[in-house]
Amino acid sequence: MPKTIFLFFLLCLSFATFSQDYTNGGTFTGNIESTFQYLNNDSIIAANQPAQKGLINSYMNVFYTNKNFKAGMRIESYLPRIQGYPNRFDGTGIGMRYIGYTNKLVDITLGSFYEQFGAGLSLRAYEDRALGYDNLLDGIRLIVNPYSGVRLKGVYGYQRLSFQQGRIIHGEGIVRGVDAEINFKEAFDSLLSDDWDFGLGASFVSKFQADNDNELILPQNVGAYGGRFNARYKKINLNGEYILKEQDPSNDNSKIYNFGHAAIFNLSYSKKGFGVLLSGKSVDNMSYRSDRTKDLQDVFINFLPALNKTHTYNLVATLYPYATQPLGEVAYQAEVLYSFKKGTLVGGKYGTTVNFNFSTTYRPTQRTSGINPLDSTGVTYRTRPFEMSDSLYWRDININVTKKFNKKLSFIFSYFNINVNNDVAKISNDASGIIKAHIGVVEGSYKINKKHAIRAELQGLLVERKNGQTNDKGDWATILVEYTVSPHWSFGFMNQYNYGHPNPNLRVHYPIITFGYVKEATRFMIYYGRQRAGLFCVGGVCRFVPASNGLTLSFTQSF
Repeated sequence: MPKTIFLFFLLCLSFATFSQDYTNGGTFTGNIESTFQYLNNDSIIAANQPAQKGLINSYMNVFYTNKNFKAGMRIESYLPRIQGYPNRFDGTGIGMRYIGYTNKLVDITLGSFYEQFGAGLSLRAYEDRALGYDNLLDGIRLIVNPYSGVRLKGVYGYQRLSFQQGRIIHGEGIVRGVDAEINFKEAFDSLLSDDWDFGLGASFVSKFQADNDNELILPQNVGAYGGRFNARYKKINLNGEYILKEQDPSNDNSKIYNFGHAAIFNLSYSKKGFGVLLSGKSVDNMSYRSDRTKDLQDVFINFLPALNKTHTYNLVATLYPYATQPLGEVAYQAEVLYSFKKGTLVGGKYGTTVNFNFSTTYRPTQRTSGINPLDSTGVTYRTRPFEMSDSLYWRDININVTKKFNKKLSFIFSYFNINVNNDVAKISNDASGIIKAHIGVVEGSYKINKKHAIRAELQGLLVERKNGQTNDKGDWATILVEYTVSPHWSFGFMNQYNYGHPNPNLRVHYPIITFGYVKEATRFMIYYGRQRAGLFCVGGVCRFVPASNGLTLSFTQSF
């Protein structure tokens, strides 16, 4: 590792030395983050103290630019990893590094890079540190801009599978892809008025993995391809994408030879004080990995965005989240935002905003009629885009009202009605079938003076009984109080209480206190208390977080 770091900085120094402008030695930017945990045993919530007692995750990004040249690297350290992180994170070393050159025509990167084609249905290499997710590509990326409004991309490389003993471990398969898009407004400005904007895109992604199966003949090259569009007329916007995936037998789909598809569309309209969004998604057999033998979140080539609102309130976001089902789902979402004008009966002196959101997901219809079970093709069913069955996976109906009463006091009143199929989402070991929950939240903010402010949340969750019995872990309540002293200090207290658990011995409190200090680009945070076991999800991608009791210290710095 020291040798690699030395070579990296030597390269950056060379860029600075040979720059035509000797007064400009280039620019370094980056960020540092470190999270430390000291954990205790807590038999009530089944939290265990690790043998090391202390756990720490750290990383530092360094990016260098000098005119047309660029370079970057990330040092990562897990000694050992904090709880909930995948076991594929271990040691200290270089987790990402690249060098590149860019001008008006080309942008080339050699080494590690992140990339996305369209909505990501065919390719998305990205990092989410909160999830412990990183499927970067290691190889080469070339972006060409031959004409105004036209962009061509090409990628070729191995995916990051894990980080073991301080070095990147790649997945077995190799990923290749090309993408092209054109924006007609930029390319042919004279053909479109200011009211119109239109764009088209197409992508092709292929993976190669050797056939090492002793029983089946597996395709070694598997492609995914399709197109997309984006159209805007005044305040109306419509976009969509469709991707077809070739036969890809894997551990995910029990090695069937069905083709897969993914389709998504969004229709929106917005103006001052009013907005509406309608979305739809259809997915079938779209688990697309560079290694057919992997599971969980390992080496996904593509990304299937969640079609439901991202919640931030504690009980709503952490108790019953929904993870995207790559093997098949049909989902719809509708959202309306309306602001009542100031001075009206409902708007009052400061105005009132109402947001309504509805999302639902069903299992797709999979037709087996006409399929010969003795057929050697391995196709087990047929399905059509957006054709759904009556098997519910998820439904979320929520509304929130934001009201400012005076210059100092404002409230947000929210209601959430969530139905989640636990047999599919596998959120809880204590429930089966559909879990139905009603959640109410009242959030209030009061500005004491220019520097001091207080914010509080009261949350309640009621789970509908099933066959007369308490379902899952029963009812919950949460209280949150935050006090801020601008611009530097913050203090907080939160307590989750599972008061409705069917077992009185498990009606447990989960208190946690927080303290924070921020100055410019530096931030310190301290947390102490209990953490409930559960799923942590971002954009339909989830990781399990075990129960814990202890101290967490967090430090971040940007430069």
